[in-house]
Amino acid sequence: MKTTSSILGQFDLCADQATFPDLLNGYYYPVDTRIHLFGDSTRWAMVAELLGYCPRVGNLIDVVHRFGNCLTHGEPGFGEFLDRVDNMGEIVLGDDEVYAGGVPVVVRGQALPVADPGGTPLEEVFRRLVPAHRVLFLADGAELRAGVPADLPVLLRLDEWHQPEDLGDVTPGGCEAFRMMAEVLDSGDPSRYRPTLPPNTHWSHWPDAGTL
Repeated sequence: MKTTSSILGQFDLCADQATFPDLLNGYYYPVDTRIHLFGDSTRWAMVAELLGYCPRVGNLIDVVHRFGNCLTHGEPGFGEFLDRVDNMGEIVLGDDEVYAGGVPVVVRGQALPVADPGGTPLEEVFRRLVPAHRVLFLADGAELRAGVPADLPVLLRLDEWHQPEDLGDVTPGGCEAFRMMAEVLDSGDPSRYRPTLPPNTHWSHWPDAGTL
């Protein structure tokens, strides 16, 4: 059984446990975002991707979160942390967390040329590189469906939404965007997503993220 309130209840519980997507996360610099909603008459799932540069891990990572009443493995909250850059050792200059210069960024075996000069902070390099190559950096079909039933239809995909600045102050259940997402998941009707607030998930809205 699924209801809007039960869906929001799961979101709020995960937020309370610090496993809900948080763009103010101090461990990685935000680069890109995406949310996928799946559902049918009885089942629902949401997959959220937060792509960010994590100096402590030493890679650009796609942090996958999964929620739902039909997950095939794992619990609601964090899923995988997917490293995206194959040649980090070549593009980093020493321990400075800046671009070495003159080296392509290799993702899924593809070498992507970089126009930035050496010494550019790596989060800036990735932020300029990702928009033209999102298909390489964000989850592919297999990664996206891991943990989600293969026959569950896609209802809606979002590249931006309005995110609470502090999930401790405003829970997902108190956020217009996530309430509407829950309505879509409950009803199966993507037209229920009609936000009135401007999106704020672009990395430029989160200058303090990654600075732990």
